[in-house]
Amino acid sequence: MKTKSRLTFASMPKDYSALCQVFPPRPIHDEVGYRNTVEIADVFAGFEERMSKDQNDYFDLLCQLIESYEDAWSKPPAIVGLPLLIHLVEEQGLSGADISRILGRSSSLGPMILRGERKITADHAVSLGRHFGLRPDAFLG
Repeated sequence: MKTKSRLTFASMPKDYSALCQVFPPRPIHDEVGYRNTVEIADVFAGFEERMSKDQNDYFDLLCQLIESYEDAWSKPPAIVGLPLLIHLVEEQGLSGADISRILGRSSSLGPMILRGERKITADHAVSLGRHFGLRPDAFLG
């Protein structure tokens, strides 16, 4: 979703429900969502003293969403590589076949990776990162 360009603080609604019609706040899952959320938050930046209570709440929520996304992409997980993948598989109740489907490869690849018989490649890491919402390099440790 691309936001309308050239929004100004003066053009923004004062009540929360109308603000949500301009740009509904949602968890950020990708770079496009991140850029769009930052674009809207930037409209409010510097106008804190002039914001209505609803505008302030809305701005605070946008800032929390942005911070959450930035934290997820800037901090490496405590465990990486195969141990991370095994943890995620167990936590989410997945199987080796599920990993094969995530990777879009043969049904034997997922179980082989989980047993340590095959390494996680850069292409695998990209697919796993996209699926689990993590940076691909988290799977290459």
